[in-house]
Formats: sequence, structure tokens, C-alpha cells
Amino acid sequence: MDDIEIPPNKTIYINNLNEKIKKQELRKSLYAMFSQFGTVLDVVALKTLRMRGQAFIVFKDLTAATSAKRSMQNFPFYDKPMKIQFSRTKSDVIAKIDGTYQPHPKTSEKLAQIAAVKRKAEDASAAEVAKKQRQEEKKQAATKAKPEKAKPAAAAPGKAAASAPAAAGGVNLTPKVMPPNKILFVENLPEGCTDMMLSMLFQQFPGYREARLVPSKAQTVAFVEFDNEIEAGVALAGLQHFKITPTNLMVISYAKK
Repeated sequence: MDDIEIPPNKTIYINNLNEKIKKQELRKSLYAMFSQFGTVLDVVALKTLRMRGQAFIVFKDLTAATSAKRSMQNFPFYDKPMKIQFSRTKSDVIAKIDGTYQPHPKTSEKLAQIAAVKRKAEDASAAEVAKKQRQEEKKQAATKAKPEKAKPAAAAPGKAAASAPAAAGGVNLTPKVMPPNKILFVENLPEGCTDMMLSMLFQQFPGYREARLVPSKAQTVAFVEFDNEIEAGVALAGLQHFKITPTNLMVISYAKK
């Protein structure tokens, strides 16, 4: 079927993808790149013989899918131009949302098998919980007659105070205030982020040169270089707080000179 005959919908189909890229890296890269157009509900990329070099991106709304198809057509993704068209069939995710989903026969059988295994696991878990509860009741009954030991009141608050900052501390999304620089400093990157993922995001902006990932124990950061300060500033404004994953918003500042 020709692309023109396929009606626009919320799922786009991509082929001519680099088959050497690992599945997880491919899904993360596609998610990071297409999230700029709108909310991505799902990325389907299988490594089976029939589906190699292909992927489906499911968007929350039609406008995002249409914009992504138009903007990313023939975009060089891992050194190969992407070929994009609307999907011929509605994705299961969208079908479940609009109430038209019907499980496939094989899927129904698998779901039934999974449900059976899950029930057995739940029964075993319930029996284990009941056993532990009985043991705990016996311990409590045995200790009722014994005198109560003094509680280490001073030690407990100290431990709580020491762990409070880590539990309550969130990610600081405020960029560092630095003078303009042609090199950008990028923070709050997800675990597993790659140079290629960053490159695909920043190379959309004029003057892009390179992205250098710097993994560390505390967090993964990166430096992204442009030809000049003005072009770096445009990229900073364009991708500030970009949601590279559902839980990671990029924090971009000018790098120290």
C-alpha cells in the first residue's frame, strides 16, 4: 500500500533502521528523539528476523504523530536515513485507550497461561505470609512475659536525620548561572544514555560539533560543543528541561570557561 493511501493516525511506522543497534539502545534513542514532538506512549522495536530494522512509535495524539513524520522523514539515524509512514493498523495501546482492543487468539492463550502462573505464585506467597505471621505471633507471645528493654532513643533520631536528606532531596532543575560559552553542560541524564542519543537531539540545531558523555558515580553528565556561543544558546533554550525519559528532564547550562 502506498503511503498516501494510509490515513493519518497516532502510530508511525519506521523502517530502514540500523540493524546492528541493540534493542534497548534503539528503543531509548527513538523515545528520546521522538518525545520532542509530544507524549510517546510506546516504542515497539523487535529484533526478530521479520521485524529487524523496523519500529513503531505510538503517540498520545495525532498532531504529534503527524509532526514527527513530517520532521523526521529521511533523518540520519545511526548513519541511515529513516523512512517513515503512518501505521496501517491501530496499535494495541491506542485500541485499549479508545475501547476497541480485542486480544489476538495467541495472545489470549498466553495471557491465560500467565494468569495461571500468577495465581500459583500468589497462593504460594499468601501461604508464606501466613506462616511468617504465625511465627511472629509466637515470638510476641514469648516476649510478653519478659521485661521490656530500654529503647536506644538517642540513636534512632540520629540515623533518621542522616538519611533524611537523601530521601527528601529531589533533583535540582535550576540551570547553573554561567557566562555564555560555545560548550554546554548537560545534567540529569538517565542511566544508559549514550553519545549517539545526545547527538541526535543536539544535531538538529545549527553549529553542532560533538557531544561528550561523562559518566560518574553521582550522575551522568555531558558536554555539547557548538561553533559559537549564539548557536549554543539557541540549543540551550530549545532543549532546556527536555524530557529525555519519562523521569529525566535535562538541565542545561553554559560550561565553565
